[in-house]
Amino acid sequence: RVGMQGRYDDAAVALHGTTARVRTRTVRADDVGQGSLGVWTSVDSRWTPTVRSVLGLRGDGYAFDVASDRSENSGQRSAAIASPKASLVFGPFRNTEVYVGGGYGFHSNDARGTTITRDPVRGDAVDRVNPLVRSAGGEIGVRTSTSAGIRSSASLWVLDVDSELLFVGDAGTTEPQGKSRRAGVTVASFWTPVSALTFDADVSFTRARFVDAPRDASAVSGALENVVAAGVVWAPGSKGPFAALRVRHLGAYPLIEDNSVRGTPTTLVNASIGHSLRRARITASVFNLLGSTARDIQYYYASRLAGEAVGGVNDVHFHPVEPRQLRISVSFGM
Repeated sequence: RVGMQGRYDDAAVALHGTTARVRTRTVRADDVGQGSLGVWTSVDSRWTPTVRSVLGLRGDGYAFDVASDRSENSGQRSAAIASPKASLVFGPFRNTEVYVGGGYGFHSNDARGTTITRDPVRGDAVDRVNPLVRSAGGEIGVRTSTSAGIRSSASLWVLDVDSELLFVGDAGTTEPQGKSRRAGVTVASFWTPVSALTFDADVSFTRARFVDAPRDASAVSGALENVVAAGVVWAPGSKGPFAALRVRHLGAYPLIEDNSVRGTPTTLVNASIGHSLRRARITASVFNLLGSTARDIQYYYASRLAGEAVGGVNDVHFHPVEPRQLRISVSFGM
């Protein structure tokens, strides 16, 4: 098998100072263009009736173009990376497979961090970040299916990342962190009691730590520790009405490296209903069905209100989840 994937983003990104939600100054403003192209191939080989291998190779190229309100932070960067992968699959044994795999991957960094040279607030010289950061991981797992319409999988996995990246909101800069390791377990299940109805649930538990930091200050701030995604879909056929109800739960997680301050859990429920025609689909979706006022993103840093000390006060800052909203969409297929 071979494949290709391309994407281009053209975004105007800005950070402003505000008073009572009215903009009073611009910390930084950037026009960001980011393009990527990936090509991949995989070879699936069956050696015996119960043993097969999968070898894969992916190559990715990225190009960043940043036009900043400060010319010294403008520029262009590009980078490319190759990611080989391999796995062995044993089975099926009574509709069950066991697999082990590993390989390399990457994450792309904030385009603004790849071209920055000056702190937009203080004017100090800052280092650029690498456009692409290498990661390496492996997993062992099991997949099974039953005649009752249940398909389940469970895996133990580990992921090493050469560098974490933190966006410093008040300064408008990106700050590279140290190497990290994540380890966890993921369980996913699908149940189709009748052809028109499907239940699914995905549960993941993760432990993320900096590799070279002291044990009591090694938590990766902002790294989720447990996630639950579940839902039910009703679709009687390829045409006609359909509906879905989904819930997403993000558990508490560390906001500071010593794990003494943790973000609060967030649970959201979304629903949708629609109708499929021959080549078109009309969908009405309600996001945040229950009107939750939970926190979408949480940080811990010092800020200062009127009357507080000049150095500010360390506290949790958060962006609330989007309020309940209705979205109507129409899609067409070839």
